[in-house]
Amino acid sequence: MTPRSRAARFEAEAAPHLDALYRTAARLARSPADAEDLVQDGLLKAFRFFDSWKPGTNFKAWLMRVLYTTFVSGRRSAGPPLVDLDAVGELETPADALVRELDRPDYAEREAAVLEAVDDRIKAAVDSLPEELRVVFLLATVEDLKYREIAEVIGRPLGTVMSRLFRARKALQDRLADVARADGRGLREDPR
Repeated sequence: MTPRSRAARFEAEAAPHLDALYRTAARLARSPADAEDLVQDGLLKAFRFFDSWKPGTNFKAWLMRVLYTTFVSGRRSAGPPLVDLDAVGELETPADALVRELDRPDYAEREAAVLEAVDDRIKAAVDSLPEELRVVFLLATVEDLKYREIAEVIGRPLGTVMSRLFRARKALQDRLADVARADGRGLREDPR
């Protein structure tokens, strides 16, 4: 496979998942600029290791795994991750694809519509979750990944994913019940 055909194949596989990558990165990094950097770093890493992806498996889950490990390794390192640009090859194609996607006029409108649909108090409740619960919750509910895919993304056993998702949902239920009570929405008492 030539470098150009490899880049074109990667771009074709990655382009449909750019929105999901950015949404996840935004929730992980908690800043639009850091999210853009995280997506770019994740795409560069994914392109570099594209040959390790097994065709026929879930490419979105594989990309999320690369994004998550990029996020975790970036937090562990003292400085920004270094990439040997000469060793990677043609980098501009995936990065250009991301820039084109983010610059599309309808991207901002779609993002705004999604964000407006979610009450700020719900976003705050999700943001208040500990990171390990927040990541699992977002991958399951926003990105609609299966438990096994989430386990692959975060590199933890399936039982850990299920436990974290249960704890995240329970914590959100408790926090949002307080919001509902504050709004005067009478909630029935918990029978426990």
